[in-house]
Parts: sequence; C-alpha cells; structure tokens
Amino acid sequence: MKVTRLGSADIRAHAEGLAALLADTVAGGASVGFLAPMDTADALAWWHERAAAVACGQAAVWAAADGDRVLGTVSLAFPDKPNSRHRAEVVKLMVHRDVRGRGLGRTLLTTAEAAAAAAGITLLHLDTETGSPAEHLYRSAGWTRVGVIPDYAADPAGALRGTTIYYKHLGAG
Repeated sequence: MKVTRLGSADIRAHAEGLAALLADTVAGGASVGFLAPMDTADALAWWHERAAAVACGQAAVWAAADGDRVLGTVSLAFPDKPNSRHRAEVVKLMVHRDVRGRGLGRTLLTTAEAAAAAAGITLLHLDTETGSPAEHLYRSAGWTRVGVIPDYAADPAGALRGTTIYYKHLGAG
C-alpha cells in the first residue's frame, strides 16, 4: 500500500474512489461531517471542492491506495490569516472499514505530521467525535487533549455528539 500526496488533478482523476471511501466512512458511523446515507453525487461534489482547495493552497491531501482502490485519506487545512500561518488543522482522516485496525490511520497521521513539519508548520490541531476509536490513535501519537464541546455535531445517524479538541506541537514556535 502506497501513501501519495494528491494534487488537484489527482483528486479529480480518483474522485470516484475517494467518494467511495467517504461513503464507506459515513456508512461505518464515523462523524466526518455527513449524514447517512451518503449520496454518491454529494461525495463526488465534496471531493471536487477539495480539489479546488488544493489547487489554491488551502489544503493538502494524501491518499493510501492498493492499486486503484483508495483505502484511506488525511488532509491538512491551512489558515488564510497572516497571524496563523504557523499552524494547520488535520481533517478527514478516513480509513476504509475493510482495513481498520492495521495501522493505516497511524501511517496517514504520521505522513501529515511529517509533511506539516517539513513545510514549517509548528502546531497542528484537530477535533474528533468524543468517545470514538480515533481518540486512542491521537492520544497514543502524542496529541494533547484540550477539552470537549458537547453536542457539537450530528453523527451519521443524526444524533448530536460531543467533539474533543486535540493539538500537537511539531517544533519550536
């Protein structure tokens, strides 16, 4: 399995596989911003928006694939304000249900962290559904828990869930 940074043209070329991953993630109950069932057209549209964000430098996306099948992704979102260029947000760390528990999430997270550090980013932050399996990943990878915001977002089934905020220093600021 290979992890590759995707340019905007790559995202468009692999949009169907990326959309299938997003749909699988939502169907598996992960709270990544969408309600179930995930419409394929909506998933494709969302990835096309990501391609535009990558093209203008607002985001970076990595994908793990086995052949043509996309098994996981992670993204960094970059702030647009001059006083916050030292930080980025880790967003949409997704791993296909077929390969969860095999270290792909950690590989993707490590890839994003290393790329951020190489780009001069010194602080990363993220939020994840409180009580989700992702919390173990972030804690074990050295992320610091800030706190919980209750009833932050609806999970794919529509129930309101809390989100836990984490951060990680990558170097001296």
